[in-house]
Amino acid sequence: MAKQLVILEEEYEDISLDDLRNELPERQPRYIVYSYKYTHVDGRVSYPLCFIFSSPMGCKPEQQMMYAGSKNRLVQIAELTKIFETRNADDLTEEWLKNQLAFFR
Repeated sequence: MAKQLVILEEEYEDISLDDLRNELPERQPRYIVYSYKYTHVDGRVSYPLCFIFSSPMGCKPEQQMMYAGSKNRLVQIAELTKIFETRNADDLTEEWLKNQLAFFR
């Protein structure tokens, strides 16, 4: 935080949203980049790369400001297009992600 750097803390392969949700700290913001197998209504399958900004209630205000302030630049550098936010880690479910992705049909 003192250097205001974004670092890779953990990397998971083949993790469900439920398991990922359980790995998140309760009171610290996190950036999540998640590849998800999405089946469209017409049967096509895609693997969108989703950027999720998790900023739970109870975070320290200076952490929230630091994460919120660097989010746009990170999204721009990484060239991410599916950008979502949640204030409650319990929302991070497959149903929630499907609803978010439905916007991009």
